[in-house]
Amino acid sequence: MAAPFRSLADVEALERERYESAIPARTTYGLIARAAALHGARSAFVYLPNGALGTAPRRVTYSELLAQVHRAANLFHSMGLGPEDAVAILAPNIPETHYALWGAQLAARACPINYLLQPAHIASLLKAANARVIVALGPNDELDLQPMLREVLALHPLPVLQIRAGGAMPLSTVPFQDALAAQEDALEFDPQLGPGRVAACFHTGGTTGAPKLALHTHGNEAHTSWFAHRYYGFDEHTVEINGFPLFHVAGAFVYGLALLAIGATQVLPTLTGMRNAQFASGYWKFCEREGVTALACVPTILATLANLPVDADISRIRVAYTGGSPLPPELAAQFERKTGIAVRNILGMTECAGLVSIEPFAAPRVPGSAGLRLPFTEVRAFASRDGRTLLDEPCAAGDTGVIALRGPHVSPGYSDPARNAGMFEAGWLVSGDLGHIDAQGCIHVTGRAKDVIIRGSHNIDPSLVEEAFLAHPAVALCAVVGEPDAYAGELPVAFVTLRPGAQATAGEILAAVAPQVYERPATPKRVTVIEAMPVTAIGKIYKPALRMRAVEAKLGEVLAAACPEAAVTVSAQERGSGVAAVARIACRHDDALHSRLRDALAAIAVPVEFVFDA
Repeated sequence: MAAPFRSLADVEALERERYESAIPARTTYGLIARAAALHGARSAFVYLPNGALGTAPRRVTYSELLAQVHRAANLFHSMGLGPEDAVAILAPNIPETHYALWGAQLAARACPINYLLQPAHIASLLKAANARVIVALGPNDELDLQPMLREVLALHPLPVLQIRAGGAMPLSTVPFQDALAAQEDALEFDPQLGPGRVAACFHTGGTTGAPKLALHTHGNEAHTSWFAHRYYGFDEHTVEINGFPLFHVAGAFVYGLALLAIGATQVLPTLTGMRNAQFASGYWKFCEREGVTALACVPTILATLANLPVDADISRIRVAYTGGSPLPPELAAQFERKTGIAVRNILGMTECAGLVSIEPFAAPRVPGSAGLRLPFTEVRAFASRDGRTLLDEPCAAGDTGVIALRGPHVSPGYSDPARNAGMFEAGWLVSGDLGHIDAQGCIHVTGRAKDVIIRGSHNIDPSLVEEAFLAHPAVALCAVVGEPDAYAGELPVAFVTLRPGAQATAGEILAAVAPQVYERPATPKRVTVIEAMPVTAIGKIYKPALRMRAVEAKLGEVLAAACPEAAVTVSAQERGSGVAAVARIACRHDDALHSRLRDALAAIAVPVEFVFDA
């Protein structure tokens, strides 16, 4: 393996080579086939069937992986699928899902879908992707996808291959493993691959509403997956726990194909990953047993592990990589103090095959940094006005703007080109992240443009406020959002969860943290202690749900004065490319009350629909 990157100068030195000589293969299949040729007997996957330490894992070598990918490709090709068709995948991160994912990219396109979505949304994604067949997890006792699958098929009938996972298979279903076994383990057709051919479509955005599929070419996925190890400091001896789902680019590329490309080993923890309570409680012991050297996290998982007693020898673990949302420096420091494991940060997006930048393991952690850009790419911050990113007005080093990027990893766009506006502009991918790039080339992300709280005409960065709360000894997680205010427009409010065993009231926490907030206008109006943060499927804090709670609190204040016996609940619903709030008021409609409620939310940045229930 080449020497790991330490600085931007190392990245720039590689860029003086020809691109074609810097990357050994420009297709996903090319990277996997190369690894199998070099490391055929090594374990690609160590799958944990359950969370019991006494249960033997299932190991899959690189030679076995390549043979199964060939079988899957032959199967899909024999079913008549071609480059414009998709194989939809509704299954967790287990070896068979990898066979389907990489085999589909040889014969057709892969479309892994979040099986926690509403059936109607899954059906719309199937249609948008031009899916011709579904590979789905079969019956089992741990993760029951059968009710969802029945509803999906009622809306959009397709042939189904179900992965046998311990339960009795429906008589009308062909087990995926049996279908693979009937195929040859050598590729029986010429897939005519190239870096420009579409390999996959990954859905992105919220959990409801119109489908939004980002197209990936083989060149996109190969670019992020090959160059990642130079930052990670990984080689074929690396063993990493990959508990991320394969419908997310973190599981598929950031911690998936990036390890497959170099012959490293991934530990795949049960059908439900970190949601398997038995596995989660024995996490460190599994790390010791499997010789784990690296961890894959998001900040919420990092916080969970920081509070998990270290009851095993974890001396082989060198680094925990985290991404998905900004990494609070205080959380990283707490984890490092507790475990002795270095923390490094990643910035990624679905629209660029998972990676924008990586913080090198071989360099010191820079608080607030998401690391250095990938080789042969460009990342800049641009000014914005009136909701538009001005791509002809780049920011100076250190100045905050909207992060945008371009390079070989950037998607050609969405499956529906009408959705490209504002995201894919003049060769740039506009991330929507606010941040700056320092003099050393480190990318700093301070939040999403839509997360900025505007109090009067004053912009408040919620991440800086969250850092102050995370320094409090009782606080495990914190999220700060804007609550509507008729006078100021928005006021910051904080939601926190407590560390295990900690006891503190909302008032006590606010009193202790308020003097530490970076400026007085950013001090939250209110702190709410909640049992658990709302999170996405990969564990990122889902702020839209908290914004709805803030709206609910504001409406509750109005109702308490005008109609004390009434109650209110607020939920978020996606409308096209945006979000609307639906407020249900438990009282009869009254024009004056309706007007007062609307006035209270006059400055909210999302439309609000009021429903009065008599």
